Amino acid sequence: MIQQFADWLVYGVFGLDARSALGSSVNFFFYDAIKILMLLFLISALMGIVNAYLPIDRLRKFLTERKLCGFQYLFAALFGAITPFCSCSSVPLFIGFVKGGIPLGVTFAFLITSPLVNEVALAIFLGAFGVKVTLIYAISGILLGVVGGWVLGKLRLERLLSPWVQQLQAQSETESEEWQAEKTPFIKRLPTILRDAWGIVRGVIIYVIAGIALGAAMHGYVPEGFFESYLSADKWYSVPLAVILAIPMYAGCAGVAPLVQVFVAKGVPMGTAIAFMMAVVGLSLPEATMLKKVMTWKLIGIFFGVVTLFMILSGYLFNIVL
Repeated sequence: MIQQFADWLVYGVFGLDARSALGSSVNFFFYDAIKILMLLFLISALMGIVNAYLPIDRLRKFLTERKLCGFQYLFAALFGAITPFCSCSSVPLFIGFVKGGIPLGVTFAFLITSPLVNEVALAIFLGAFGVKVTLIYAISGILLGVVGGWVLGKLRLERLLSPWVQQLQAQSETESEEWQAEKTPFIKRLPTILRDAWGIVRGVIIYVIAGIALGAAMHGYVPEGFFESYLSADKWYSVPLAVILAIPMYAGCAGVAPLVQVFVAKGVPMGTAIAFMMAVVGLSLPEATMLKKVMTWKLIGIFFGVVTLFMILSGYLFNIVL
């Protein structure tokens, strides 16, 4: 329905050509803006309900003080793998996790894996490259989330969260304790939960719109064949170059996975093509723009740097084993 509305508005009301770069960009902008803002509101409201009934302090202590031997990162990565979100759509859920007091490394494990592994990517890979490549890609995407989340968690970066998020965490914990003490009926809590959810949307809407606008421009105006011309030669620097060139892009698995098949058919090494896809769907400038409301630039830089390094290493490994 959102796509139909975007098509009607852009191609019907605005009269833009669906085959033009401008029409494609504007359509992409309206579709993603509506989808992500709705998702952000719904997830924020859902997390508000969870916070109202779940003793957040107890959950936080369970995840930080119990010796789970790293399984908390695996659980978060597996949850990311079964949620069909792109990098920007994962940000609202990431905000909800952080707001609820879930350890930062665990939330990063989700944020890394969620856009990389989903049913669309696996279906396309299965049809194009067979079971072996599909399994290697899926397992490596989950491991990337686990290892990346663990490394980021060990760095203890909570101090680099934005003051806005720290305030949300304190407010969420206080409200949860008050409601549990008062045993307030759900119907009386709902207006406060919805008001807080709208407050979160209002607090990040500028960053969301800016990020989507940037992604839409890249979606419509990056020429076809641009990346193939730089990645076709099997050079030692092809993997890091693929990742660096991919970061400014913004697309989901459905949009970029078919390109991997084209790249490989035109001589791009498999590992290089997969590293490119990982960077497109897992890291993007629009995602960084949205995360700016949640993190300081230093934390965003650390997150992108760690994940970029692991993607490059994965690309080299794929080129060796595939």
